[in-house]
Amino acid sequence: MLPWAELQEQLAAALRDPERAPPAECIGPDGARATKRFAVYRNNVFAGLIDALAESYPAVHRLLGVECFEETARRYVSQHLPRSPVLLEYGERFSEFLEQLEPLAALPYLADVARIERAWLEAYHAPEAPALDPGALAGIPAHRAADLCFTLHPSVRLVRSRSAAVTIWGLNVAPPPWASLPPDPIAESALLARPAAEVEVVCLTPGAAEFLAALAGGLTLGEASERARSVHDTFHLTEHCTALLGGGWVTAAHLRRRRTRGH
Repeated sequence: MLPWAELQEQLAAALRDPERAPPAECIGPDGARATKRFAVYRNNVFAGLIDALAESYPAVHRLLGVECFEETARRYVSQHLPRSPVLLEYGERFSEFLEQLEPLAALPYLADVARIERAWLEAYHAPEAPALDPGALAGIPAHRAADLCFTLHPSVRLVRSRSAAVTIWGLNVAPPPWASLPPDPIAESALLARPAAEVEVVCLTPGAAEFLAALAGGLTLGEASERARSVHDTFHLTEHCTALLGGGWVTAAHLRRRRTRGH
């Protein structure tokens, strides 16, 4: 009898490779090697994981079509078996897989659409947290406002893209009345958050992605604003702060202590 860890490794290898025989320890009720039974089990595992990917990535499924998606998903499953017993968590590397898949090189937006779908799942299942009451900032002196640091809601996710990924995702999940891309699609970044019951997907204005990434990294409002303006000089701090607080995307704020001379 093989050690348990080695038996698990052989089982996983046989699950990934349809040409590989199951370990000799896999036997049926008659004591014979259960090759056919294992093949049925392997097919069920693949089918279940492919279905899980289709559920998690509906826009990618629609963009590729049933046959192409199933073949792509099958290749992913053969290389990436689940690392968690929670099936909902499966597919966390699917966007990177799509990006590196040569046959899909003609669809440069596909991986970014997948990133939006993954971010949607993560936002939907993120912990609850009460939004910061904007009135709590009323006592902050105007000259110290730039020293504020915001804590973003646990569900907030940021997805950057060089393509019109937000629009493409929307057209393939819940098509609006204008069911086509604009003549000159531009690069779009997305903010996803679930401050209440539903996940919100917001297509960000220029500079906003840099602003949010800076805030998430612990920078102050002043520092985040400077970073956003370095990318797009029309970035408006007040407008974006109002959107953050009004959307319930901030859960806490504190003033960062200014350094004194000599420190």
